[in-house]
Amino acid sequence: MNALVTGLSSTLFPIVFAFVTSYGLIRLGKPVAVRIGLVDLPGGRKEHNGAIPLIGGIAIFLSVLTSSLLFFPASDTLRMYLLSAILMLFIGVLDDKYDLKVSYRLFAQAFAASLMIFGAGEYLKDFGNLFGFGVIELGWFGPIITLIAVIGAINAFNMVDGIDGLAGMLSIISFSSIAFLMAMNNNPWFMLPLLYIAAIGAYLMFNLGWPKGKLRKIFMGDAGSMVIGLTIVWLLILGSQGESRAFSPVIALWVIAIPLMDMAAIMYRRKKKGQSPFKPDRDHLHHICMRAGLKPRGALAWISGMSTIIASVGIASYVYKIPDIFLLIGFLALFFGYCYAIQRVWKLVTWLRSSSNV
Repeated sequence: MNALVTGLSSTLFPIVFAFVTSYGLIRLGKPVAVRIGLVDLPGGRKEHNGAIPLIGGIAIFLSVLTSSLLFFPASDTLRMYLLSAILMLFIGVLDDKYDLKVSYRLFAQAFAASLMIFGAGEYLKDFGNLFGFGVIELGWFGPIITLIAVIGAINAFNMVDGIDGLAGMLSIISFSSIAFLMAMNNNPWFMLPLLYIAAIGAYLMFNLGWPKGKLRKIFMGDAGSMVIGLTIVWLLILGSQGESRAFSPVIALWVIAIPLMDMAAIMYRRKKKGQSPFKPDRDHLHHICMRAGLKPRGALAWISGMSTIIASVGIASYVYKIPDIFLLIGFLALFFGYCYAIQRVWKLVTWLRSSSNV
C-alpha cells in the first residue's frame, strides 16, 4: 500500500505542479505580453474582439520545462528535446510578434528536426511489420522521412489553431493517447505528455473563459502550436521505434488524424487554386463547420469528439492486435472518406452562400 501511495504521489505531484505553474505564468505574463505588444489584433481572417495576449504557448512550455528539469532524470535525449522545443518557442514568439516569412519558419523547423535526428539519434528507423512480412527498415531514408514528418506535424497543429480551444483539445487527445500507450508498455516517457495535458488544461481555462466571466481570454499563439506539434511527433517517434517500442508507427496516423487530414486536404485545395500551401485562409474544417451552421463551441465539440473516436479506434485496434496492414488500410479509407465528405460539404456551403447573395 505504501508503495502504491508513493507511486501515485510521484506521478500526481509533477502533474499538479505543471498545472499550477502554467496557470501562474499566464496570470503573470498577460500584462507583460500587452506591454510589449505580443498580442493578436483583429482584422482580416481574425474576428475576435480586442487585443488578445499571445502568452498561452509560452506559459505551457515553461511550465513543462520547469517540471521536466525538476522531476525527470537527466538524459541526452531530454536535453536535446528541450533544446529543440526552446528553438520552436523562440521562432514561434518571433512569428507571433513579427509574422515571419514561411521560409524562415520552415528552416527553423528543419533545424529542430535535425537536433532530434542527429543530436539525439531519434528518428524513424523502420515502419514496423506493416505488411506482415517482417519489419520494414528505412536505412538512410529514415532521417529524410523523419524530417518531413516533423515539419508536417508542426504545421498540422499550427494550422488547426483557428477557433478557441481547438488546438488545445486536439493536442490533449493526442497527448492522452500517447500517454496511455506508453504507460501500458512501461515506457518512461509517458510522464511528458501528462505534463503537457496539465499545462494545456490551465491554458484552456483562460482560452475558453472558465469559470465564465472570471478569466480574460488569451491565445496560444504560434509559439504554443509549434512546440506542441514538435513534442507530439517527438513522442510518436520515441514510442514507435526500438526494441521496447510502445506502439507501431502506423498508430501515429490515428493519434493525429484530424490535424493531419485537415492540413493535407487544405494544402491540396490551395495548390489546386494555384495558391501557396501555406497561405492563410478560412477554409479549414472548423470554418466549414461554422459555415454549415455550427457555433464555434459546437464546432469545437464536434471536431474534438470525432478526434477522440478516431484515436480510440486506432488504439483499440492496436491493443487487440489488429495487423498493421489493416490499420493502414483503415486510415487510408478514413482519409479518402474525409476528403470526399469535406469536398461535398464545401460545395454545398459554397452553393448556399452564393444563393443567399442572389
